[in-house]
Amino acid sequence: MPAVSMRAALGAAAAATFCLTPLPAGAQTAAPDTPPPPLADAPVPPVTTADPAPLTADLPLAPMPDLGVDWPDLSAPDATAPVAPDAAAALRANDAELARPYRVAITGIDELGANFRLRFNGLSALAAGNNKPANAAQINRRLVGDEDLMRQLLRAVGRYDGTVEGQVDAAATPIAVTLAVTTGRAYHFTTITLPGLDRAGTRTAPLADAFAIRPGDAVDADRVTTEVANYRARLGREGYPFAKVADPQVTVDHATGEATLSLAVDPGAPARFGRILPTGTRPVFSAHHLGEIARFHEGQEYDAARLDDLRRALIQTSLVSVATITPVPAADPAVVDIQVLTEPAPPRTIAGELGYGTGEGARAELSWQHRNLLPPEGAVTFRGIAGTREQLLSATLRRSNYQARDRILNAQIAASHSNLNAYDAKSFSVSADLERQTNIIWQKKWVWSVGGELLASDERDTIQATGADRRRTFFVVAAPATLAYDGTDDLLNPSRSYRIAGRISPEASLHKTADLYVKLQLDASGYWPVTPSIVLAGRIRVASITGANTEIIAPSRRLYSGGGGSVRGFGYQKIGPVDIDGDPVGGRGLVEFGSEARFRFGAFGVVPFLDGGRLTDSNVPTVSHMRYGAGLGARYYTSFGPIRIDVGTPLNRRAGESRIAVYVSLGQAF
Repeated sequence: MPAVSMRAALGAAAAATFCLTPLPAGAQTAAPDTPPPPLADAPVPPVTTADPAPLTADLPLAPMPDLGVDWPDLSAPDATAPVAPDAAAALRANDAELARPYRVAITGIDELGANFRLRFNGLSALAAGNNKPANAAQINRRLVGDEDLMRQLLRAVGRYDGTVEGQVDAAATPIAVTLAVTTGRAYHFTTITLPGLDRAGTRTAPLADAFAIRPGDAVDADRVTTEVANYRARLGREGYPFAKVADPQVTVDHATGEATLSLAVDPGAPARFGRILPTGTRPVFSAHHLGEIARFHEGQEYDAARLDDLRRALIQTSLVSVATITPVPAADPAVVDIQVLTEPAPPRTIAGELGYGTGEGARAELSWQHRNLLPPEGAVTFRGIAGTREQLLSATLRRSNYQARDRILNAQIAASHSNLNAYDAKSFSVSADLERQTNIIWQKKWVWSVGGELLASDERDTIQATGADRRRTFFVVAAPATLAYDGTDDLLNPSRSYRIAGRISPEASLHKTADLYVKLQLDASGYWPVTPSIVLAGRIRVASITGANTEIIAPSRRLYSGGGGSVRGFGYQKIGPVDIDGDPVGGRGLVEFGSEARFRFGAFGVVPFLDGGRLTDSNVPTVSHMRYGAGLGARYYTSFGPIRIDVGTPLNRRAGESRIAVYVSLGQAF
């Protein structure tokens, strides 16, 4: 059977008529308006020479041969003389009249799909000038180049018999340029071989199955390129750090429309992880801390995917600008050491923020952070807030990857003053907690935190029954803990599944007497995709404070409701019991719900919503006499999450309550 054997130089420019070669996505095959190469010099006939007659002044001229054209009139202006400006303008106008717009049509490629047409248009010189003026020579050169481009694309998808015929109808307005394509039959692989893979012994069969190209698959250069790259990575994930995969060899039989693919493989020896070796002039982390971050340990079977995970984790610390991770042979041929080269990133950040809210007033914040002041990964942040409702000075230590991956140790000392409608509090607190972190890159299903807090607070509020001011000092000891499950598909913009989180905080409060109580809170939310562009979302929150009545609990430790993260349409803390002046006093029993329909149109979205809530003085949450808020939101979807603007209004508004409330934040409301 006659066959044409060739090397599929995947990723290079096509050089043979039948070559399994994908084109680069943004490459230009040829400059369409480049002048054609000069013709080869024509052969010069031999010249016969003879002794010339002597030249004299009266020698008659020989008869001039008839050239077939009139001799120029020497009395006319010299054609080589410079053209006057007005004449040059006339010549340019004449050239412009010769350039006319053209329109391109391609027939016969519908069966290859929309992506094939888009790819051709992205590389086509004709498509780049579609509906723009061009002269006949330009159109012709572009047509010739696009015919060759189309043939290359047809070969790249296994249509070796495809033909292309270009036509130009200069009488049409605009000029009609047509590429008539006959795609021909689709070639298919009949045999796939992996010579050399048998060195893997008993693992040969599963490693062979890992190569995704199968007999019967269409000959497609792009897919072959992708699957060969995936196979190289797969061998690394299967424990072969030094596996070698050659370029694929393709043999095409044009008589039968069949092809074979041979991919030479040298798997090398399987290996286990050895030591982690920090390198570089200034390694950012020690071998011990790198081992805490890595999701592999010494003696574990080698897996290249875990190296990629370590690289992303190092960049995520924001202390590393470049991370290069390389497996290197160890003294034991069955062990591979991991060399980690890191370059430090700038560790300091100064940040500022200005804002204004109808419930919170004006607010300015300034912070300074050193992300590695206490190595390793000991970030220290000094923060100050100056506002009409809040003032704060704090120092925070955040130790990331503390003794384990994604485990965070937090410690904070803060002095604050809050002047809210519900209370005025001057507080000093010391707190610490240990948490398992979730983030956009590694969203965890289960997260938790445990901690402790010491608080001294001088607080002013009013007696609910009389409205008389009072000031009390509280000393509070708390031991909060949380546990949460997140099964959704996106941290900031979930579209399916559900979340559930519980929080418990036993607290002891000292003011004249010692009082013990427990704060409990349960949050749940669910997301249901109706169509790819419509998602229904709902949430519920139930909270209670048990063990003490409202009056003896510090106002800053009570429950409150209302606002952008609670019940939209109402001001901050505006739902619940109030004193005789209409100021909120907080409560002990809370029920809230939220519901949304999220309509998305490309990068934008519209979200109608309905929220509700009830806050009572009882520790038993109740749904009677709920307060409702409704409104409309807008979303702008970015690569890191949606930007949210919600405008709401209370449905059962009371005297003195605002008709409109506006909320702006990053991420969905829940």
